[in-house]
Amino acid sequence: MSRTYLKPWKAGPFEVRLPFAHYRFEWRDYSQGLVMCAVDLGAIPLMQELLGMPFEAALAIVVLNGLLYLLHHMLGDPVIPGWITPAIPLLTLYLNEFPVEQRVHALISFQLMLGVFSIVMGATGLAAKVVHIIPNALRAGIVLGAGFAAVQGVFAAGGRFDTFPWTISIAVGIAFFLMYSNAFKRLQTRSRFADFLGSLGILPAILVAVFVAPLFGEAPWPTIEWGISTPDFVTMFTEYTVFGVGLPPLMMFLTAIPTVLAAYIVVFGDVIQAKAVLSEADAFRPDEKVVYNPNRAHLIFGGRNLLMSIFGPDNAMCGPLWAAMHVTTTERYKKGPKYMQSIYGGAGWFRWGTNTGLFLLPIVSLLEPILGVALALTLLIQGFVSIRVGIMQAASRIDLGVAGITGAILAVKGAAWGFGAGILLCVLIYTVDLFKNESDGVFADQPATVDEHDDDRA
Repeated sequence: MSRTYLKPWKAGPFEVRLPFAHYRFEWRDYSQGLVMCAVDLGAIPLMQELLGMPFEAALAIVVLNGLLYLLHHMLGDPVIPGWITPAIPLLTLYLNEFPVEQRVHALISFQLMLGVFSIVMGATGLAAKVVHIIPNALRAGIVLGAGFAAVQGVFAAGGRFDTFPWTISIAVGIAFFLMYSNAFKRLQTRSRFADFLGSLGILPAILVAVFVAPLFGEAPWPTIEWGISTPDFVTMFTEYTVFGVGLPPLMMFLTAIPTVLAAYIVVFGDVIQAKAVLSEADAFRPDEKVVYNPNRAHLIFGGRNLLMSIFGPDNAMCGPLWAAMHVTTTERYKKGPKYMQSIYGGAGWFRWGTNTGLFLLPIVSLLEPILGVALALTLLIQGFVSIRVGIMQAASRIDLGVAGITGAILAVKGAAWGFGAGILLCVLIYTVDLFKNESDGVFADQPATVDEHDDDRA
């Protein structure tokens, strides 16, 4: 007999949900989280290289960021949050303009301004309005560009594919077969084992990679360590926060503005993608009304960036979406309550799992040799879904052309260039019809656009 769970508690713009009280334990998502914590740990080398930070201090920042990930589902945002991954190269270029001893101040000023700007957009309601009025062509181009950039990041010269060609090929092949193959879906209806395997998301592909990489000589066999990890919060707090190094000079806040705006363009794309994926999943689950409110999302990830800028600045930043895992979760959610009682449970238990895994040395040491494979796998899944969802955002053949050019420029030249090119193309082509979003029937079913009043209908 199924258990009845409490309704969420209203708290202003938020809807509070707690494990076991509001959603059941989803062991599949928790298990994936235990393994995929390895991707979170990928931020440590970035901090060591840019800021000269000791491993244990960087681990403390990863742990703190991990705890803040839980705020999303607990406050009513039905996504798996992550980094602002496409903006990391932009921030890296900006920080490299400063000597090493000034980079902590530069990072603090950047992340604080990004947090405040996002909170203002959410608190004023501008976030939902901006997303709502964006033309279909531009919205499609932004999501397409995110997909192109994700794939490009894996296959660029000297990138992850060059390091793990066989492992990535095999792991990606397994993941795509289990997640998207029609033949495997038919097999799932006849085989309990296949049904169980398909419910595990990308976990089987990651575990296969642990063995494939050493067999092909692309990584060493893992050396398992036992015990609990020991993040160094003292060093983090005293040497890498405002309490240890003081507030940045005013000029650093001013020089950070262009990079803040460029990073926000990337965030804007993540918000569009989160809404599009959830709208697609919502049609499969009439038993649960899934509401994605961009204003609420902005308040949460804006608050995360603000808190991290003060207590543990992070150059991976605090984004609204981990696209690959968000997609993996919603794909299983679409199969029905038997597979996932609530989208909040799937998203929540995944992040409870990553937080647990960060403290377990056996898991961290097992996966350490294939961190690059795990990241490549998530990027390629993100790319696959971004391109699919981005195309479906278009309402006409002209939209598709504008979206393709916008997405390609965004992937090659960066978010600011892509966004600017998309706006210019829309103005030149659509002129006075810019916001009509007229359809020529190229797609029969158009995804729902963001409505700033969605939250009132929940």
